[in-house]
Amino acid sequence: MINERISALRNLMEQNKINAYVIPTSDEHGSEYLSDHFKTREYMSGFTGSAGTLVVTMYEALLWTDGRYFIQAAEQLQDSEIKLMKAGEEGVPSVEEYLKKNLIEGSVIGFDGQTTNARQAEKLAEISKMKIKSDVDLVGEIWSDRPAIEFKPIWRLMDRYAGVSYPEKVANIRKRMEEEKADTLLLTSLDEIAWVTNIRGDDIEYNPVCFSYMVITKYDSLLFANTKSFDEKTIYRLSEEGVKIKEYDEIYDYVKVIPEYTTLWLDKTTTNYSILRSIKPEVKIIDKFSPALHLKAIKNNVEIENMINAHIMDGVAVTRFIYWLKHNVSKEKMTEISIANKLEEFRKSWKTYLAPSFETIVGYADHGAIVHYSATKETDYEVKADNFVLIDSGGHYVEGTTDITRTIALGNISTEQKKMYTAVLRGNLKLANAKFLSGCTGVSLDYVARQPLWEIGYDYRHGTGHGVGYLLNVHEQPNAFRYMLRENVEENAEFKPGMITSDEPGVYLEGQYGIRLENLLLCVEKQVTEYGQFLGFDTLTLVPFDVDAIDVNIMSDYEIRLLRQYHKLVYKKISPYLNIEEQEWLYEVCMEI
Repeated sequence: MINERISALRNLMEQNKINAYVIPTSDEHGSEYLSDHFKTREYMSGFTGSAGTLVVTMYEALLWTDGRYFIQAAEQLQDSEIKLMKAGEEGVPSVEEYLKKNLIEGSVIGFDGQTTNARQAEKLAEISKMKIKSDVDLVGEIWSDRPAIEFKPIWRLMDRYAGVSYPEKVANIRKRMEEEKADTLLLTSLDEIAWVTNIRGDDIEYNPVCFSYMVITKYDSLLFANTKSFDEKTIYRLSEEGVKIKEYDEIYDYVKVIPEYTTLWLDKTTTNYSILRSIKPEVKIIDKFSPALHLKAIKNNVEIENMINAHIMDGVAVTRFIYWLKHNVSKEKMTEISIANKLEEFRKSWKTYLAPSFETIVGYADHGAIVHYSATKETDYEVKADNFVLIDSGGHYVEGTTDITRTIALGNISTEQKKMYTAVLRGNLKLANAKFLSGCTGVSLDYVARQPLWEIGYDYRHGTGHGVGYLLNVHEQPNAFRYMLRENVEENAEFKPGMITSDEPGVYLEGQYGIRLENLLLCVEKQVTEYGQFLGFDTLTLVPFDVDAIDVNIMSDYEIRLLRQYHKLVYKKISPYLNIEEQEWLYEVCMEI
C-alpha cells in the first residue's frame, strides 16, 4: 500500500515537473501533534511517530527521524521501499545535504507551503542551483478519503485558573514589541494564542487548543478562528477585552495588505511558508521567538499553585494504579492496552480531570525499548510478572497538565536490570536536586542526569527534559535539558524561576526492555550570595519509585538520602487520599530504603 502511494506521488511529481517532494510532520501552525487531516507524512510512509520528514525522488524514498524513533521507524518501514535516515547520527546527511548531493543543477524541489514552516522552506530554497515549487499539495490529490479539518467548541479558562487576564498579558506583549521596535506581532503557534487569550479548544487530540492565528498591533488585537466554535459569552468577553474575531482563513488576505512600512514580528519556525510569501517584500521582518512563548513559559503564582494541586491529584491516581498493578498482575489477564485504560479510569475519578495530555505509552518487556511506543491491536502484548513495564502518561486537569513516567518491576528481575534502573534513578534524583547559578541553560545541567549512565558506558537518544504548558501542550519551548547546543540559539534558553521542565533520563536495550523515570520540576530561587542568584528545583510529581528495582549498594549515601526525602514527601502528600490497604503499601514502599 505504501509503495503504491509513493508510485502515485511520483506520477504527480512527473506531471508537475518536480524532481523531489518533501513532506514534513506539520500543520499550518508548526504543531508537533497533528489533527488527522494533516497527517500526510504518516499517510505516505506508514510511520506513526510525532517527528520526521519524508523525501521522495524519482528513484528513492527516505524518512528522516530522531533517536526516539529509530526502532519504531525501522519496524514500520520494513515492508516499504522507504529508507530510514537516522538524523543526527554520524555520516547521515541532513535533508538539505542529501538533496544538494543527489539532485542535478536546475532540479525542482516541491512541497506544500501551507504545511512547511518558513524556516525549513528557506533552507530548501537556499540549496545552490535548485528551484522550489511550494504551491502544490500532492498528497492531498492522492489521499481520496482524507479527513476534513474539524473545528470543535472553544471555551474560556476562568481567571482563577489562568491567573492573569488577557489585558494584562497583551500589555506585557506590547511592552516587548516596543522594545523590539515592532509595529505588529503575528502569532501562529496555537498554544501561544490559547495562552494569550485564555481560551482552550479541542481541535488537536491531546492538545487543548483551537485552530487560530492572532495579530497584535499597538492598538488592536485580531483573532482569526472559526467563529462558529465560540459561544456568545466567550465572544462577548473577548470583545470587552478588545479582541476582534475574524474567520480563520481570512489571515491570508490580511497579511497581503500589511503596509510596506510595517515592522512585523513573527517566528518562522511556526509561520508557514505560504503566509510568509504573502507578505509584501518591503515589510521588515523580525524573526525570533514570540514574546508570548517566553511569557507563557514562566508560570504565574496562580498557575503554580494550581499545578501543585494537579500533581497531587495525578499522584494519587498513578499511585493507586501502581498498587493495583502490583497486586493484580499475577491474578488476571492484562495487556498493554488494558493497562492504559485502567490508568485512565483512576485519573477520571477526579472531577476536574479533562483528558490525557498525550497518548499513553505502555511498553512491556522489549516494547519498553521503543522510546515512544504506541500499542495497537496487532502489537498489544500480554503483560506478565516477569519483566519491566514502562508507563509514560499524563493528564490535563483544569488545574494544569501532568507528565510522568514510571518503570515498574513485575515479578523477579535480574541484577543487571536493577543496575540499569538504579543508574537511571540516580540521574533523575541528582538533576532534581541540582543547585546552579542563574544564567545556566539545560545544556549546562543535562550532564547531571546522564553521568550515572555515562560512567558505565550507556546513554539515551533523547533530551533529558522538555518544558510543559499549563493546560496546554505537554511539550513547550524554550526550556529543556539536552547535552548538545541547538543551531537556533533561542532554543538554548536560560532557566528562570517559574519554568516547569521534565526530568526523564532513561536507558533502552533493544530486544530486552526499556527504563525511563520522569518527574516534573519547578524552577525556583534558592539562595543569593556574593556570586549571584542560585536557582534549583522543586519536584511537582508525587509518585513513588519502584523499590523492588533498586540496588542501594550502588547508590551513594547522598543519593539514598535524596530518595528517602522524596519518598517521605510522596507519603505525606498522597497517603491522606488512599484507603487503608493502599496507605499501608505506600508506607512500606516509602520507608523501605
